[in-house]
Amino acid sequence: MKIAFVFPGQGSQSVGMGKDLYDNLDEVKSLYNEASEILGYDVAVLSFSGPADELNKTYRTQPCLLVASIAAYKALTLKNIKPSTVVGHSLGEYSALVAAGSISFKDAVKITEIRGRIMQDAVPEGKGLMAAILGLDRKIVDEICSRITGYVSAANYNCPGQIVISGEKAAVEEAMNLAKERGAKRALPLAVSVPSHCKLMEDAGKKFEEALKEVDIRDALVPFVNNVEAKFVSNAEDIRKSLVLQLSRSVLWEDCIKTISSSGISTFIEVGPGKVLSGLVKRIEPAAKIFNVENMESLNKTLSDISGA
Repeated sequence: MKIAFVFPGQGSQSVGMGKDLYDNLDEVKSLYNEASEILGYDVAVLSFSGPADELNKTYRTQPCLLVASIAAYKALTLKNIKPSTVVGHSLGEYSALVAAGSISFKDAVKITEIRGRIMQDAVPEGKGLMAAILGLDRKIVDEICSRITGYVSAANYNCPGQIVISGEKAAVEEAMNLAKERGAKRALPLAVSVPSHCKLMEDAGKKFEEALKEVDIRDALVPFVNNVEAKFVSNAEDIRKSLVLQLSRSVLWEDCIKTISSSGISTFIEVGPGKVLSGLVKRIEPAAKIFNVENMESLNKTLSDISGA
């Protein structure tokens, strides 16, 4: 069976994530110990006990969520379930690239903390905003953004009828109002402090490009679909460029899933905390088989369902 592993991004974190796998698998304990040595704080304690406001700081969230996702990936590989292709949503690209053999776990832990700090410092607090627009076609959302005074653009094309916009606070608020006038079911500001995946992150992208030079990126051993083009990318330098561009370009999630489906894969496992991506995949490809692994219960259920498929 060909299976796509999909790895969640920021927003899927929660206090307690990864604890069940940690308690049951020595290999997962080793991952948390290694990450704690690299970062200089106890990743297990922060991930399992919080406090939430500390875990939700971008530079904490990013490496902690990566570790939780790789813990779930490790649990699957211990059961000999391996991906035919990998994809990650925004931050999730780093988990996907660890799974693809392109970036080492150690380097991914380091660079996601650096990425989080660079993103956190990129735009003064209160200047930027992100919002979810529900129930409008992507062409209409693009048109709305182009008509706004100030800067706003589509950050995430998540699935049909769910698009996230990002940009200057006043421009995003104006776009939200216009979206409601155009028939959006809802227009919701997101509780994030960083306006990701838009032009406001271009300077952050330049800083991140310098930091990424310290990371050894290898050709992907498992087919990897990137966010910025929704294409299969395996060359190390192409992956490097893609990771830099991703900070200031839209995440083409809907297109990524369609690219994978077009390659003949119809089974997806969300690998890591939550079921956000499972819901998106279901809306993009209603006929797809979708599983998730975030703890021992979901691991065992997925193994049982796959063996019976």
